[in-house]
Amino acid sequence: MRFLRLLPVALLAVLVLVAAGCGGGSQSVPTDAVARVGDDTISKSEFNFLLNGAKDQAQAAKATFPRPGTTEYKTLQDKAMAYLVQEKELEQKGQDMGVAVTDKDVDKQIASIKKQYFGGNEKAFQAQLKAQGFTLPLLRVYQKGNLLSDKLYKKVTSDVKVTDSEIKKYYNENASTQYTTLASRDVRHILVSSKVKADALEAQLKQGADFAKLAKKNSTDTLSAVKGGKLTIQKGKTVPEFDKEAFELKTNEISPPIKTQYGWHIIQALGPVKAASKQPLSQVKEQIRQNLLQSDKTKEFQKWLDGVKKDFAKKVSYQAGYVPAGTSTDTVTTAPTTG
Repeated sequence: MRFLRLLPVALLAVLVLVAAGCGGGSQSVPTDAVARVGDDTISKSEFNFLLNGAKDQAQAAKATFPRPGTTEYKTLQDKAMAYLVQEKELEQKGQDMGVAVTDKDVDKQIASIKKQYFGGNEKAFQAQLKAQGFTLPLLRVYQKGNLLSDKLYKKVTSDVKVTDSEIKKYYNENASTQYTTLASRDVRHILVSSKVKADALEAQLKQGADFAKLAKKNSTDTLSAVKGGKLTIQKGKTVPEFDKEAFELKTNEISPPIKTQYGWHIIQALGPVKAASKQPLSQVKEQIRQNLLQSDKTKEFQKWLDGVKKDFAKKVSYQAGYVPAGTSTDTVTTAPTTG
């Protein structure tokens, strides 16, 4: 069901947009929180909510959930922390840019999902959530994150443009590989392992034997044999000896046995050579524009995300017991404090 693609990946395998920060904040972390991110905190309830959701998803998928204290469980905790830290960073950056996601936005998105994939059937919607180990509150958390990322992406990349000169440059550099159709030809062949066998088959063909029947019965190229040896080849895409003979034959002409690294072939040309052709720039211009635009926007957004991570590099502090693996702890306040 396509609806599955709209649900976030279980935390067991979640991939955040950018790597978790290295830490470096010196601000205190309240006792009811697991981390402080800039001016905000991540509460223990938020953290545990994601972990419990991951456990429900694992159970629904009949997967083994890691036991507390294991390396796998620590990895899961770190992924949850990375996701939550990133969301706090993006929320704060979004506020500076006038970008935010409201409860109304989330309601609208979920209503759209229900309508598009379930025809507005609430019972079917809830059944699908349950089947994946999701609750509506957990879905709302992830959809809020998705919507925020989408809004920020549009804001950050709104000025990205692709010029006609960039399109032409790309076309010229890639025309021979992406927009050119090689010369081709419909042929059929029989492949055998010995010259003796090939000569015997050639003799039968000269006496009027049916090529397709001989191919089905004798060819060791099983993929083409079932079709009477028929295949369509492109210039330069087969081994040199085969390629040369196949494109030099006259229509309906049958070759003598040809030796290649695969064995001995007898080839028949079934039609004329179809000339190579190139799609003109005018036909692919908009396709190229959209591809370049998507690529440039992705690069621009990733550059912005890298900047966000850099801005918060010294603004993330963790509570004792919640510091992600690999985090520098020399300047991170991890002792429980009140606040």
